[in-house]
Amino acid sequence: MIDDSDVWKTIDAEDLWIYDKLILSRRLGYDCGPAGVAPTVTGRYCVRPISNYRSMGRGSSIVSIEQGQDTIPDGYFWCELFMGRHLSFDYNRGVQCLAVEGIKHDERTDRFALWKRVPDVFVLPGILHAVAQRHEWLNIETIGDKIIEAHLRYNDDFANHGANTIVPVWKEDFYSSPAGDRIGFILK
Repeated sequence: MIDDSDVWKTIDAEDLWIYDKLILSRRLGYDCGPAGVAPTVTGRYCVRPISNYRSMGRGSSIVSIEQGQDTIPDGYFWCELFMGRHLSFDYNRGVQCLAVEGIKHDERTDRFALWKRVPDVFVLPGILHAVAQRHEWLNIETIGDKIIEAHLRYNDDFANHGANTIVPVWKEDFYSSPAGDRIGFILK
């Protein structure tokens, strides 16, 4: 398996900004801000850690925030809420080579019931072109047509096999077979 902590040591310092979800969101023109900067409009926002190499979606929540309220914890940021399908795209030297859709099973922002290959195409915005060319792999996650995070790695779940669908088995949802064998792939 490869994850973001594996590639940390190899990333050029000039490209680390893509792992900072607040800077990425701001560069993409989203309505967002860190703890200490309150939204100017009352609404529902996605509140997330600015950076999290353990699991980029871990710690995310959907929160109602009143105009002018500075209520989110340090190390987090708020961003306008996006609606639509959750897609993940891999690019090899800037050329898209994989698209998968994550299907949620509940309201958690970091868990999926399944991932499936899809034929969608996503054109990288200009701010990511140079990074995609400098690195062998770039993975982006989108909701609707909005990028929510980026990684300098590929989607390891779909590497080295031809499966069209992957069903994660979470530790608390683990099943045993009638023979007592453990079935499934445990995800953190």
